[in-house]
Amino acid sequence: MAPTPLPLEQMPGVGGGGGGYLPAAQEGGPRINTMSMSVLIDFIIQRTYHELTVLAELLPRKTDMERKVEIYNYAARTRHLFTRLNALVKWGNSVSKVDKSSQIMSFLDKQNMLFVETADMLARMSRETLVRARLPNFHIPAAVEVLTTGTYNRLPTCIRERIVPADAITPAEKRQTLLRLNQVIQHRLVTGKLLPQMREFRIRNGRVTFEVKHEFSVSLTVMGDNPTVPWRLLDIDVLVEDKETGDGKSLVHPLQVNYIHQLIQARLVENPNALSEVYNCLHYFCQSLQLEVLYTQTLRLNYERLDDNNITVEEYVPGVKLTVSYWRDLKSELGYRLTVQSDPSEIGRPLAVVHVPSLGAKESAEVADRAVRSEHLSMERLIVHTVYIRSVSRLSDLKLEFQAFLKDVDFNLQGTPAILTVPVLSPCLRAEQIHITIDTHTGMFRCHVPKHLDCPIMEEMQDCLNGDRSKLPALLSELRFWITHRRCDKTLQHLPATATETLPFLVQPDQEILQPGRHKIYVKLHRHPNIVLVVQLKEKTTMPNEMEYTFHLGFVAYQKDELDVIDDSAMQLVSIVAQPHSDIPKCYTKLMRLIEFDTFVATHGPGTEVDAEVSPHKRKSNGDLLAPPAKQQKTIFPAYFIPELAHVVAMCDEKIPFMNLAQTLSKHNIPHSGLQVEANATSLVLKILALPQPGKTTFATQQQQQQGAPAVAGENKPSGTSGLPKIDSHVWDDLMRRVLSISIRSQTNKNSQVRIWVVEFVFYSTPLQSSHPKEQGSRRTVYLTYEQANYDFSKTVEDLLNDWSKIVYLYTLVYDFAEQLLNKRLSLCDMLVVKSYSYMNLLLGYGPKKEVSCNIYWSVQSHGFRLTFVGGMSAVNGHSMMRDQLAQHLNQQHSITQIAQILHETYNPLSSIAKLPVLPFLGIPRPQVPVLSFCVLAQSPCLIRLTYQAVYCLELRFRANRLVSIRDGASSRFERNVVEEFTPIQGLKAFLSKYVDESAVYRGRASHEDDNPLSPMGMEDNFGGPSSVAGVSAGGSSPFLGTGMRGPQSPRDSGLRFPAPHTPPSSSNPHTPASPHPSAGAGGGSGPQGHGNFNLTSPPAPHMPHPSPSGLMPSSPLNPQPSPHMVHSPGPNTLYMQSHQDSPFTAMSPANNNWPGSPSMPRPSPRPGQSPDHKSTGGGAGVAGGTDRGGSRGTLNRPWAGAVPTLLTHEALETLCRPSPYPNKDINVPDMSPLERFLGCVYMRRQLHRNIQSEETLTALNSTEPGVVLFKVDGLQCQVVLNQMHMQTLHLKVSQLPPMPDKHPPPFQLSQDDLLVIEQYFDTRVAAPPYRPNSLHSICRLLNLPAQVLKDFVQIMRLDLKPELGGDQLKWTVQICLRMPPSAVPIVPSGNACVVMGRMKILFFLQITRIPYGAVIGVGKDWKDSPSLVLPIVYDIQTNVTQLAERTGQVISPTMTAASTLLRRFAEFNAQQNQCTLFPAITDLLTNLQLAAEMPQPPPNQSIGPPVGVGVGVGSSPNPMMPMQQLPQQVGPQGPVGPGGYPQMGPNPGGPQ
Repeated sequence: MAPTPLPLEQMPGVGGGGGGYLPAAQEGGPRINTMSMSVLIDFIIQRTYHELTVLAELLPRKTDMERKVEIYNYAARTRHLFTRLNALVKWGNSVSKVDKSSQIMSFLDKQNMLFVETADMLARMSRETLVRARLPNFHIPAAVEVLTTGTYNRLPTCIRERIVPADAITPAEKRQTLLRLNQVIQHRLVTGKLLPQMREFRIRNGRVTFEVKHEFSVSLTVMGDNPTVPWRLLDIDVLVEDKETGDGKSLVHPLQVNYIHQLIQARLVENPNALSEVYNCLHYFCQSLQLEVLYTQTLRLNYERLDDNNITVEEYVPGVKLTVSYWRDLKSELGYRLTVQSDPSEIGRPLAVVHVPSLGAKESAEVADRAVRSEHLSMERLIVHTVYIRSVSRLSDLKLEFQAFLKDVDFNLQGTPAILTVPVLSPCLRAEQIHITIDTHTGMFRCHVPKHLDCPIMEEMQDCLNGDRSKLPALLSELRFWITHRRCDKTLQHLPATATETLPFLVQPDQEILQPGRHKIYVKLHRHPNIVLVVQLKEKTTMPNEMEYTFHLGFVAYQKDELDVIDDSAMQLVSIVAQPHSDIPKCYTKLMRLIEFDTFVATHGPGTEVDAEVSPHKRKSNGDLLAPPAKQQKTIFPAYFIPELAHVVAMCDEKIPFMNLAQTLSKHNIPHSGLQVEANATSLVLKILALPQPGKTTFATQQQQQQGAPAVAGENKPSGTSGLPKIDSHVWDDLMRRVLSISIRSQTNKNSQVRIWVVEFVFYSTPLQSSHPKEQGSRRTVYLTYEQANYDFSKTVEDLLNDWSKIVYLYTLVYDFAEQLLNKRLSLCDMLVVKSYSYMNLLLGYGPKKEVSCNIYWSVQSHGFRLTFVGGMSAVNGHSMMRDQLAQHLNQQHSITQIAQILHETYNPLSSIAKLPVLPFLGIPRPQVPVLSFCVLAQSPCLIRLTYQAVYCLELRFRANRLVSIRDGASSRFERNVVEEFTPIQGLKAFLSKYVDESAVYRGRASHEDDNPLSPMGMEDNFGGPSSVAGVSAGGSSPFLGTGMRGPQSPRDSGLRFPAPHTPPSSSNPHTPASPHPSAGAGGGSGPQGHGNFNLTSPPAPHMPHPSPSGLMPSSPLNPQPSPHMVHSPGPNTLYMQSHQDSPFTAMSPANNNWPGSPSMPRPSPRPGQSPDHKSTGGGAGVAGGTDRGGSRGTLNRPWAGAVPTLLTHEALETLCRPSPYPNKDINVPDMSPLERFLGCVYMRRQLHRNIQSEETLTALNSTEPGVVLFKVDGLQCQVVLNQMHMQTLHLKVSQLPPMPDKHPPPFQLSQDDLLVIEQYFDTRVAAPPYRPNSLHSICRLLNLPAQVLKDFVQIMRLDLKPELGGDQLKWTVQICLRMPPSAVPIVPSGNACVVMGRMKILFFLQITRIPYGAVIGVGKDWKDSPSLVLPIVYDIQTNVTQLAERTGQVISPTMTAASTLLRRFAEFNAQQNQCTLFPAITDLLTNLQLAAEMPQPPPNQSIGPPVGVGVGVGSSPNPMMPMQQLPQQVGPQGPVGPGGYPQMGPNPGGPQ
C-alpha cells in the first residue's frame, strides 16, 4: 500500500521554519495565518470595549483639554478600525473564487513536494543508515528448547539458591512437630521451678499459656528440645479493666506492651528461674495498674458525686497502697477508713483491704472479694459494701438496746440498705412500725414511720438515737399514743363522728379523766351535737405495746360566755327543742353529765357470741349444728381499725335517735314497747302498741292550745267541704282487728346516704279484694319512710299520725264500698275493677277494657280526698279535666259508689271530647297571638263548658241513659242576655239536630216526663249529672231556677215577654224548642200538647236579649229547601255541580228542589253511628217527627234556639268529636271533627260579615235566607252559604251583575268558566281547613280588582288548581299566597293578608316550585329535593307592568335575581297595550326561569327548599297549615285560544301522553 502523503503544512521545514521551500508570504503557499470572521469581529469589539474602559478610568485625572484629545484619538482609531472591517466584509463576498484557485495551487505544490522528499529520503538512507545496519548471532538451541518443550533449564543455579523458597512441610509433619513441642514444654515445666500463682496453665499447639485471674495472661514456647534453649515470649494480655471510668478502652498502650515484651524476653535469656521472673514483672505491673484504677475512680467519685465531707483520699503511694476515709461527720477516735495495699511480706499475693476500725476476717475477705478480686474493679462497690457491713453492725447494737426495755417484741433487721423495724403497738402494721436506718453518706441514724410521715415525734427520736438514748422509752410511749390517735381518726373515717383531742371549756370539769395532760380523745357525733364520747387510752402494764380503751358518754351544752344560762333540756338524753338562734356564736362547751360505759356490755349485745371452749367429746345441740364453723365466727380486723371504738360510736349513733323518738311518742300519749333488738341481731326496732283515732286532740294541739295559738292545720276544716269523714265505731274496731303490728326501724338511703325512719304496718288481709298479684295473700304490709331530723322528732310523729289518718279515712270509704261491691243489683263489678288497694291508695280500673285508672287517696294538705287519673295503652282518660270537681263531690258525699257510677257514665262522652284538639294556633284573631282551638272548662262532674277559639262556647251536660245535652254557652243561665265573653253560634240547633237519634231520646224519657214536658231550661237538674247518681230525675228543676229566680225561657215566668200562642207547643219532638210566647195555661206543664204552629204576626219585643235570627235551617224531611229567590243570579255551572255533589247549590237549583208548597221527598234524620250525609232506607222515624220538624223550620234558626239544650247519645257525640275525612273527597286536608269544621265555618262566615262591614269596596246586600252572606263587588255578586246537607263546608256563588239601565254594559266580563274557577278556588283554598280569616281578606281584595286584571288572576288560580293544564312548557308550578308566609321577603308581617292594593298597584305573593327533571305533572314523583321560592310580585294597573318587589339593601338569592331580570325583560320587549300583562309575564317566568348550577345558601328571610305540600299536587301551599285540593292525574297540551287572546286552559279528557 502506497504511503499517504502528509499535508504540506505538517511537513518539517515547511511554513514558518527556515528550511522550507516556499516562503510564508508567497502567493500560492498554504494559508496558515487564517482567522474566522466571527472571531475577528469579537476581537475588535473586545479591543474597543477595553480601550473605552481604560479611557473611563484615566480621563478623570487629566485636564479638560487632555480629555478632549484622548477622546478624539479614541474615536479616530475606532473609526479607522471599523472602516477596515467594513472593507474586509465587502471583500469577503467575492473571496470564494480566490479560495478555489488557492486550493488548486496548493494541491499541486503538495504533489511536487512529495516527489522531491522521496528522493531525498532514499539518498539519506543509503548514505547514512544502511552503512551501520548488521544482524546479531541468534541462540538457536535455547530457542528450539523453549519452542519445543516450553521450559528452559539452562539458567544458573545461583538464581534458584537465592530466590526460590524451599518446599513447605506436610500437615502430618506439622502435627507431629507440634506434638513433640508440647512434650518438650511439658518436660521443661515438670523439671523446672513453678510458682503457686502460675499453676493454672494450658499447653496447646506448641505453646504454654499462664493466666493469673484479674491480672494478666502470658504465652511462652521453646525453639528446640535442648534444655539450654531459653524460653521465647510470644504474647502478653493484661486483664485489668476499668469498667466505670475506662469507657471500654484498653488501659495499656501497645507500645507499653512491646516494651514489657522486650524487657521480659531479655531477662529470659540465661535465667534459671525464667518463669518466676515473668510472674514477678507482670504481677507488679498489674497491681500497680489496679491501684491506679482505684485511685482514679476515687477522684472521679469525689469530684462528680460526693464531696470531701463524705469521702477523701488520705494517702496514695503508686504501686504500694491507697487509703480512703469515709463517715467523717461521726466523731470517732480512729475515724472510719479503708486501705487497699499489696502484701509487703509476700510479693506474690493479691491486693488486700485493711479496715479501721477493724472488721472481722470474714467480713474483710468478703469486701475484698466483692470489690477488688473480681472482674468489676470498683472503688464505689468497695465503699458501699463496707458501709453496709458497718450499718448492720451499728443497727445490731441498737437492736440489743431496744430489747432491753421491749420484751416479746419481734424486731426485724433486713434489707439493703439495712433497716431495723421496731413495732410500737400490737398488732402493728409494717407501715406503722419505726423504720431505723443509717445514712450511707454521713453514718447518722435516720428514723421514720411510713404511714405517718408527718409525725412530730420523729425528729426528737432521731436526735435521741444519735445522742443521749436515755429518753428513748418515753418517746416510744408518746409515739404509741400518737399512733393510737391516728387509728381512732382512721376508724371514724366512715362513721358520722369526728375525733378531737381538746374541747373549748370555759371552766375545766372536775372529773379526773377530763384533766389536761391525760391521754384521751373526744369524739363528736355529727347527728347529735350535744353528745360527746370520751375515749381514755391506757397502756397495759403487762404488755406496753397493747392499749386499753375506756368509754364515757358526756352531755354538753354550748354557751357564748360564763353568764349564758343553759336550759334544763340539755340535761336530757337529746334536746328535743332546738336552741334559739343567737347573733353571737356559742363556741364554748360546758359538761352537764358524764356516764361511764362498761366496755364489755357496750360491745356485746344479745346476739353477740362469746368465745367458749367446747369439749371435743361433747355432742353439739341442734342449734350448734346450724351454726357456722368457728373460723368464720372470728372476724379479723385490720391493725389500724379499733373495733371497740367503732362499735360504741355506731351504737350511740343508732340508739340515740330511737331513744329520742320513744320519748316523743310518750309525750304524744302513744304506747310503745321500747327499744328492742330483733332476732339474730339484724336491727333495732321500736314497736308501737296502738295509734289514736284521727281527728282527736293530739299533743301538738294541746301544746298550741296551752300557748294560746290556734289549732294545727290538720284540725282546720277546709272551706268548701262538708267536714271530715265520720269514723263509725264498727269500722274502727274492724280496722284495729286487722292491724297486727306497727314497727319502726332505721335505714340509710343508698342514693342520698341519708338516714330515714321506716315504719312497717302489718295488716291482716283487706275487706276489698283486688286483682294485683302481690295483694293476694293474707299478710299485707305498708311501708312509710321519714327523714331523721335531730331537732324535730315531733314532726316525725305528726307525719306518722297524718299517714295513719290517710289509712283510716280511706278505710272508712273502702269498708262501705266493699259491701256495695257485693250487691249485684248495683252492678258495680261490671262498671269497674279494683286493681289495687294498699291501705294508702285505692286504684280502680274502668272503661270498656278496664285499662284507664283512677287513684283515690287522702290528702293531708287539702284535708280531703284527691283523685288522679291515668290513661291506658289505647285510651286517654278524659276525667283528668274534671279531677277537682270529682274530688269535691267525693268529699261531700263520701261514697265511692257514686264516684264509680259517675266515672262509668261519663267516660264515653269525656273520651269523645278529649279527641278535640287543644293546641294553640296562630293567625286567627291576630297573626302573632296564639289562641286555643278548643278549651275545656269543667263546672261540675257532669257539666263542662267547651270554648272554641275564645269566641264560641258550648255547654255540655251529661245525663243518664247515655245521653248528653248540648246548648249554646253564650246564653246566660242566670240572666236574659248574652255572656259578654262569647258570641252566640248561629245554626247550632240545626247542626245538632242532624245528629239526634230520636228513638234513643224517647227511650230515655220516663213515663212521667211524657206527661210533664220540660221547658227549655227546665231540662237541667239540680246537679247536672246522671239521675242515678244525683238522686233526682232528669226532669228536676235547676237549682238556679228555684223560687225567686227562673230561666228566661221558662214558661212559668210570671213576666211574659211574648203574646200568647194560638196553640200550645208540641211535645212529640223533644228537640223542638218551646215557643217564646208562653200561654197562660202552660204553668202547670201537664196540659195536652197540640200542633206546633207559632203566631209570628206580632214581632218580638224590642227589649228581647237575643240577636236577630240568622241561623241555618236543618235539612228536615218535611222542610222545603231554600227557595231560588234567595240567589240573585242564574243557577250554577253544570260542570261545577257535577264535580261537587255536596255543593249546596245543587239543592238550590230549580231542577233539584221543590218550590214552596210543592210535595217533597221525605228524608230521614241521621242515626247514631252514621255520618250526617248517610242515606237511610227506612223513613219511619223521619215521618213520625215530620209535623213538628216542618213547623220548626224557622224556629231552629232563631237566636235563642241554641240556648235550648239538645239531647244527643254518646254515639252521636263520638261522631261529632271524632276526626273524620273532609266531606269533599277531592280536597286533601287532615282529618278534623265535624264539630270543629262546623264552628270553623261559622267563624269564617262571621269574619266575612265583619270584613264586609269594614271594607269600603265591599257592599253588603240583604238576604231573605238566614245564614247567607250576600255582597257585591265591582261587577260581581257573591253569595257565601253553608252546605245544608252536613253544615261543615262553606261555598261561594259568584255571578255577573246585570248592567244598570242608565249605564253602558261593561267592556269586559268574566266567562262562566272563570266564575266556576273562582268558586272552586274559594272552596279548596279559602274556606277549607285551617280556617284563617286573613285568607278571606285576600280573596275579597282579589274579587274587587278590575275585570281584566281579575281575568289574569283567574288564569293563575286555574293553573294553581290544576298544574297539568300548563303542559310540558312550564318548568315551575305556581300558587297564590293568601297569607304572608314566613319564608318570604318581609314586606308584609307574617300571617297577614298578603294581597295589598294601593295607588293603582297590586302587591301579591306567588310560590313557585321547580318541577323535577323528567317528571310528568300529575304522575307520582319525588319532590323531596325540588327547590321552592316565594316571589313578591307588583302589578301596576296604570302602566300595565309586572315586576318583582325589591327592597333597598335586601340581599336576594341568584334565582330571585334571575326572576327579576326575566320580568323586566318581558316588560321591555313584550308589552301589549290592549291586554293585561300579568298572566303572560307569570307564564314567561314559569317557562324560562333557570336554576343556577350551584345555588348558594339563601338569606334567612328567603329560604329555598322543597315544596311544603309534597304528595298533594305540584303547587303546594306556602304555609303547611294551608292545604290544597288533590287534583286528578291528567296532562294535556294547551287548548284553543280563549277570549282575550289567552290560551284556553280547559280540562283535557285525554289520558297521559
